[in-house]
Amino acid sequence: MSRVRSSRSLFSHHAVLSWLLLLLLGINNAMSELEERQTYIIHMDHSYKPDSFSTHESWHLSTLKSVSTSPVNHKEMLLYSYSHVMQGFSARLTPSELSQLEKSPAHRATYRETFGKLFTTHTTKFLGLKPNSGIWPAASYGDGVIIGIIDTGIWPESRSFSDKGMSPVPERWKGQCEYGTAFSQSCCNRKLVGARSFSKGLIAAGRNISTELDFDSARDNVGHGTHTSSTAAGNYVVGASHFGYARGSARGVAPRAHLAMYKVLWATDTYESAATDVLAGMDQAIVDGVDIMSLSLGFDQTPYFSDVIAIASLSAIEQGIFVVCATGNDGGTSSTHNGAPWIMTVGAGTIDRSFVATMTLGNGLVVEGTSYFPQSIYITNAPLYYGRGDANKETCKLSALDPNEVAGKVVLCDNEYSIPSLVLPTNSGTSVLEYVTGMSNATVKALRFVSTKLGTKPAPQVAYFSSRGPDPISPGVLKPDILAPGADVLAAVAPNVPFMQIGDYDLVTDYALFSGTSMAAPHVAGVAALLKAVHSDWSPAAIRSAIMTTANTIDNIGSAFRDQWTGLPASPLDFGAGHINPNKAMDPGLIFDMDLQDYVEFLCGLGYTRKQMSAILRRNQWNCSGKPNDLNYPSFVAIFTKGAESPKVRNFSRVLTNVGNDTATYQAVVEVPTGMRIKTEPSILTFTSKNQKRGFVVTVEIDADSPSVTYGYLKWIDQHKHTVSSPIVAIYNK
Repeated sequence: MSRVRSSRSLFSHHAVLSWLLLLLLGINNAMSELEERQTYIIHMDHSYKPDSFSTHESWHLSTLKSVSTSPVNHKEMLLYSYSHVMQGFSARLTPSELSQLEKSPAHRATYRETFGKLFTTHTTKFLGLKPNSGIWPAASYGDGVIIGIIDTGIWPESRSFSDKGMSPVPERWKGQCEYGTAFSQSCCNRKLVGARSFSKGLIAAGRNISTELDFDSARDNVGHGTHTSSTAAGNYVVGASHFGYARGSARGVAPRAHLAMYKVLWATDTYESAATDVLAGMDQAIVDGVDIMSLSLGFDQTPYFSDVIAIASLSAIEQGIFVVCATGNDGGTSSTHNGAPWIMTVGAGTIDRSFVATMTLGNGLVVEGTSYFPQSIYITNAPLYYGRGDANKETCKLSALDPNEVAGKVVLCDNEYSIPSLVLPTNSGTSVLEYVTGMSNATVKALRFVSTKLGTKPAPQVAYFSSRGPDPISPGVLKPDILAPGADVLAAVAPNVPFMQIGDYDLVTDYALFSGTSMAAPHVAGVAALLKAVHSDWSPAAIRSAIMTTANTIDNIGSAFRDQWTGLPASPLDFGAGHINPNKAMDPGLIFDMDLQDYVEFLCGLGYTRKQMSAILRRNQWNCSGKPNDLNYPSFVAIFTKGAESPKVRNFSRVLTNVGNDTATYQAVVEVPTGMRIKTEPSILTFTSKNQKRGFVVTVEIDADSPSVTYGYLKWIDQHKHTVSSPIVAIYNK
């Protein structure tokens, strides 16, 4: 059909077209009016609140009413009022309303709604936790400490959250169990002491929360929050299993600690979290009185003054709350999230347990690979197929394989897929590839699934997905801080969601395996709870220092940690100070302590404007000394730039506080590679009482032909067997 029309035909319909045009304009105007309202987080200066308002929320509502340009319900405009993470609120505003509000002297900063993503057992034994010695009995398994989990919700009926043997809920606790879909106050107990949900931000942004897959309550829909909660502080469970894997027990790191869930992630198309909801959850956790806050999610990396997690975490730290965050699963260089220096940023490591399948080829070669296929299957004398010469068949792309070609055969693929399979390491895979391409009748003599292997070596390794440094916001602060178990972690999940499909059957389970830095973070939260139980007077910085300076730096074969993906040696840019060692962290000897003013001085050195400083510090007055100030961090990063005039020497100042024996003498011991030199002044630190402080200066020097990344260690060793270890990384930007 021809699409050409005469001008006469067009003009003869002029009246109709005009009417349609006006109608469309009206519709577009109505749509633009609806689309004009966007969600913003408004940071206010609470010193401007008139005394006539009894609450901040009433002041916020009045403020919204004063700038409103249309007849709307102001309570519907207001999503949340924040009182701790910042003084302010989140609301749906038109551009003109926002403009009016920003003219107010009480306005401090505006943040447009953003969306974050989820960074998605035997591990307690791997961490060296024992019931009769070390930190577990010393901390009474975390008794009395409250861990707040910011995640996808919780499945309260899981046996991991039984309150058998739990002490009463601490009197200081102010939280509660919210009523909601399939959730009531009876869901809480002495283990799960609180559960709340926050979704106003997602709903206001038009995200469709599934009513079929999710619950309008703190109940978990995918099992992730249940998993992280049980990892941090799940109670003892006998007979936990993952379809035959890991039969035995699943136990959290701090099994006598109390838990509180703040659900901010929901079943939407993207499983995103709204910044407004995350802020509300963190704000409520501070109000309720948590001791530890664990987040397994993150937003795009931005400067601290516009990073909602960084701002909220600094407020929590000021209240003495230890904040643990996952570093992310992006895997590449300079991909770390949640890297503010007041946050404990956690990377993921492997453990010494693997789930394997074993294959014997027709030529007698035996290879072993990772397999999560749950059925006990034994395959014998099957042809081995490889789609040689066809890239799609070689990688087993969807619909590329001809069923008639592969029926009854074992298929070799060059990528990951989920049907019954084993994943081979590169060297074994190469051997199989050589065999199948060199034989016209290649066969598999035997293939056996479902085998749990303990004592896997080397372990730990840096998990292939774990985000690495240098940190994109502050490369001079080593991130991640620490490595913790994050691969194949067994813990509780929501049993109403099918975990996997075998044939025509959907399989469900109470316990399952997950991997991600989101699994590593709750391990550290659990260890922090144990340390808090033993050392109730320690600051968040003291807890972080104890964890970092006592970390393991070699694997179970006595070598430096390796990268799981490449098999090559990793660096502190990948694993931070090392792999967490809870028992050693209980008695670190010395700590690098800090308070709010240390972080203020750090921020003063970033060149932020007064408005930006006010946004992150949540106040109008602060003190910048103006003197060069090194953050008293337990690790060191020296950044050098290529050039004849560029110095290859960097000095750092640090202060150590004695938390060990009353009297102790520490000797500096330096471990450095060729081309790097580290000196300390003084080289001996003498302490005559607890809480005594001693300062020192570290000088780092590298050769002009040094590699782009090199590292060593500074270790302070005393006569009481304390070793206080700090990684020192030199980055040479050539």
